[in-house]
Amino acid sequence: MPTHNGSSPQVHSENAGSPANQPQNGLNGNGRSALPVNWEQLARATAHPLRVSILEILGIDGGRILSPRELSRELQIPLSNTNYHVTELAKGGLIELVRERQVRGATEHFYRLPEAATANGSSERQESAEEAERAWAMA
Repeated sequence: MPTHNGSSPQVHSENAGSPANQPQNGLNGNGRSALPVNWEQLARATAHPLRVSILEILGIDGGRILSPRELSRELQIPLSNTNYHVTELAKGGLIELVRERQVRGATEHFYRLPEAATANGSSERQESAEEAERAWAMA
């Protein structure tokens, strides 16, 4: 990726990303907990701006539990579109099914962000949303 002057960034060491140079205490270089990230899976799951919006809504106020019906109301889009994207996010492991409820012969599903995502501070959630938006923009 080009830097602000248009050139490619220089790598200081060929082994900079090797396990031997990574902190052994489970923290990254910034003192934060390092969660393993499957970037390909993240990029595919957030390849649509609606999915990023769903993740943002579920992350409001430290994490919310909502059904696709509730999300479709908040986003003001058809339930069928919301349900499709929620299902894709769940397949990608970016949201998790919390409970199910029977409603007039159908099953309503309720989702939230995974525990690891909601346990972080709000600034880390903001950074995660920004990373997801960058991944979407690059896809």
